[in-house]
Amino acid sequence: MKRAARETRELGEQLLCLAEQELESLGLDERLVDAVDQARRIKSREALRRQKQYIARLLMSVDTAPIRALVERREASERRHKKRFRSAERWRDRLVRERHAALAAFESAAGREQPDVLDLLDALERSGSDREEKGIRRSIFRAVFEALGE
Repeated sequence: MKRAARETRELGEQLLCLAEQELESLGLDERLVDAVDQARRIKSREALRRQKQYIARLLMSVDTAPIRALVERREASERRHKKRFRSAERWRDRLVRERHAALAAFESAAGREQPDVLDLLDALERSGSDREEKGIRRSIFRAVFEALGE
């Protein structure tokens, strides 16, 4: 019983993190949607705690399966994004360190040629200042991040 109450309370807290469109897509009871909206506006810690309890109480009378499914999809999407971000960081660092030697491996991993990354690596070799180099490294990261997302 305590575990179920805790899970319901945590699910209610996750409702607060959902975007307005996601919340509307669930087709929840109007009282629950109003309670979530009110909780988002509350500044007082104690009042917010009580509002979260109220949301959990309202959730007990609602089918939570669609909410859980949406939260799971959202968390899976966030995990994929973080994994792609970390991979892009590693590739950027390797490309900057090994330059053209790492480009062939990256192109193989990305599944296509990367002429924009090649141009950026050439620009990196020609860069004269640390500030310019930093900007080029950011550009390399953006290009790598997008290439990994395709």
